[in-house]
Amino acid sequence: MEELSGAKILMESLRREGANEIFGLPGGAILDVYDALIDSGIRHVLMRHEQCAAHAAEGYARASGRTGVCFSTSGPGATNLVTGIADAHMDSCPMVAVTGQVASHLLGNDAFQEADILAITAPITKHGFQPRSPSEIPGMIKSAFYIANTGRKGPVVVDIPKDVQKKACVPVYPEQVYLRGYKPKMQGHPQQIKKAVELLCASERPLILAGGGVVLSGASAELLALAERFLIPVSTTLMGKGSIPEEHPLAVGMVGMHGRKAANRLVQECDLLLAIGCRFSDRTTGSISGFAPNAKIVHIDIDSAEIGKNVRYELPIVGDAKLVLKEILAMAQTPKARIAWSEKVAEFAKDCACSLGHDEMPINPKRVIGEINGILDRSTIVTTEVGQCQMWAAHFLKVMQPRQFISSGGLGTMGFGFPAAIGAKVASPSSQVIDVAGDGSFLMVAQDLATCVEENIPVTVAVMDNGWLGMVKQWQELFYGKRYSATNLGRSPDFVKLAEAFGAKGIRVSRPSEIKEALLAGKDSSVPVVIDIAIDPSEHILPMVKMGSHVGDMMGCRK
Repeated sequence: MEELSGAKILMESLRREGANEIFGLPGGAILDVYDALIDSGIRHVLMRHEQCAAHAAEGYARASGRTGVCFSTSGPGATNLVTGIADAHMDSCPMVAVTGQVASHLLGNDAFQEADILAITAPITKHGFQPRSPSEIPGMIKSAFYIANTGRKGPVVVDIPKDVQKKACVPVYPEQVYLRGYKPKMQGHPQQIKKAVELLCASERPLILAGGGVVLSGASAELLALAERFLIPVSTTLMGKGSIPEEHPLAVGMVGMHGRKAANRLVQECDLLLAIGCRFSDRTTGSISGFAPNAKIVHIDIDSAEIGKNVRYELPIVGDAKLVLKEILAMAQTPKARIAWSEKVAEFAKDCACSLGHDEMPINPKRVIGEINGILDRSTIVTTEVGQCQMWAAHFLKVMQPRQFISSGGLGTMGFGFPAAIGAKVASPSSQVIDVAGDGSFLMVAQDLATCVEENIPVTVAVMDNGWLGMVKQWQELFYGKRYSATNLGRSPDFVKLAEAFGAKGIRVSRPSEIKEALLAGKDSSVPVVIDIAIDPSEHILPMVKMGSHVGDMMGCRK
């Protein structure tokens, strides 16, 4: 085999790992890699900001289950990736970020565009690599992909000095890698699983809480089978949304600060909470001391560090959600009849039912979500920005399958949804991809409309335009005496003209009856579509659990 440069070895290593699409932005310290990219056969999507490249890689991974890949140059290029890397870390998203770096002999000298990206990202990655020889690249790339998409998934950074990109060697591509000390535990302990089955059978008021781990492990079929066999209602976290079809009679919706009334009330009344692949974040639990006060908690998670970190547990099971649920189903006994609990679940679900068909003016945001529900098919993917728009979508959208709903959970990153939609569309080009956006969040990343136009990525952005940083305004109104500080965005820009300036299509919606037609126009368009929907600025996303309260104590709904 002939000698190849480190840059060419990198591209071949990525190709062997199935990295068919990469999102990035070039610069001086990664030019050799971009030169090798020309002959690699790998599609590169030129983003207009590195943060968007990272979020696009996340959207790609979240839609497909494959590892997303992003590129940046050194220094500011690499640091611009940091928010996306942190977002991927919080939401357990498999991603490999490849950064250029100054030459090895300049490391530590404060050279032009030098930043110690491995140190900067150490707290927010599963691992970081920096080869000092091109011969190290194949093993490091193999390891990076293995680490990113096994165990508790997450981001890995590979930082490649410029001289290593240029140097040549005869590459050896390993078939597998051995990483001492890295052995994710996949199988749950049989005795713990047996005890879980016994607790399930003995409980009078069981409830399942499905988190993002169910989606990541592909355990939705097992979750549904378990729920149906034991007739257990299923609530979800934000990241678990879509793990069970949300029109299923056992689906009770999202729990937490902006959760469904039925889900929050059932958490407070259940006697057994089977938590699967969730980390019990503060937005899920509210006050920990008042969370699920009557329940024994069985916590299944692939990351042992999450068990007992935030909430007490009766029974821990460390393992992959899909494998553990399969074992529970294999041991499952005939469940007892729970007539009273079933009636209460039905009662709460009925009490939580709400109309999305609002015809009033200005447009009620619920109507927007209702119209999106009306055009959803199983191939449609919905991403969200962060804020009120996100919570309206999470609360009211009826998602039918996993990987259909993509949102920023743990980090709550404004500007996530649009670039994530780009990545999702690249991963699933036949799907309609709709970004449920707020005007404030979309303006943080709107420059990547250029990416959509130039790269032929026709996504739809439904902007809930109220002229405010809506969620912050809601907090200021409810908890700060209506003292609005730095939250009024005004009426700039004109989103229709902004879209048209990039070569996209802009549609203005001012009446409820116009929403569906605009959404369908986005579905049939060959160019990206921005729909500017003027919503009621006074509308809040309710119910809401005040910080420090338990999840049963909800503002904006009757008891």
